[in-house]
Amino acid sequence: MVHPLTNEQLSNVSGAISIAAWIVVYTPQIWENYQLKSGEGLSVTFIVLWLLGDLTNLFGAVMAKLLPTMIILAVYYTLCDIILLCQVYYYRQYESSLPPPCERHRPHPAPTAAGAAGATETSPLLPPSSPLSLSRSLTSLTHPVPEPHQPKPLLPPYLEYPLLIAFVLAAGVGGWYLTDASDEIGIPEGPGKGDGVELEWKSQVLGYMSAVLYLGSRIPQIIHNYSTRCAGLSLALFFFSITGNITYVLSILLTSVEPRYILANASWLAGSGLTVFLDLIVLAQFAVFSWQDRQSEREDKVFRNDEDEREVI
Repeated sequence: MVHPLTNEQLSNVSGAISIAAWIVVYTPQIWENYQLKSGEGLSVTFIVLWLLGDLTNLFGAVMAKLLPTMIILAVYYTLCDIILLCQVYYYRQYESSLPPPCERHRPHPAPTAAGAAGATETSPLLPPSSPLSLSRSLTSLTHPVPEPHQPKPLLPPYLEYPLLIAFVLAAGVGGWYLTDASDEIGIPEGPGKGDGVELEWKSQVLGYMSAVLYLGSRIPQIIHNYSTRCAGLSLALFFFSITGNITYVLSILLTSVEPRYILANASWLAGSGLTVFLDLIVLAQFAVFSWQDRQSEREDKVFRNDEDEREVI
């Protein structure tokens, strides 16, 4: 007979899934930056504030002498933030070292008579007026060099997202199954658990600091998205951020709903819950900008068809 899971077990499952979601949350954005050779989809302020929030969590984990696993996870989050920040500045430096696009395929100027008289080893072998030169020019007009296009992702979205979701669920449930049901495997739930909850001021200060930093990080990214229209930004980053925060909140609420326990964890609940709301705004931006782009493409197609019909007439 299969017994229903207790609240403590459900809390452990939620905590494990939350950890798994936070492990994969950075990977799609790091890969997208690498593919595009650009980090312009991310707001630098967003990354810096997120990094400060993770550093606050790391400091709190060390100060509270949490399990080594939790400290390792906090270090992992911090390193991923640093990687994203390094990508942004590295690719900005890389782009600034390239010549402007209009100069990369600029044709050589036609030599004058004086220039032809003083031809050197680097002078063109064929004058621009030669038949072969004209043939090459016509070929370049009829078959222009294609513009560089956005690299394809490692996997198409209809495979990438289900696989990442399956990994999160499998890792979460597997992590819970492989541990003792009496052990806490969720993300640290702030100060205290169950009876005898203590409102320790140091952990409370760190909790509210991290909540403010996490919430504040989303605002510059939302503003940044209006200029980039979410180009270069990974949808999976915010999808798994929402998943991790929701399951994190569930792991706390399933443990206890006693007023004192909720008060002790209020900063963590507020930070995760309100961050979900702001992340949903980012998802809405993805949807709206995508819809507007499709509408624009349809209008451009209709306009081109009208132009073609006029030329035929």
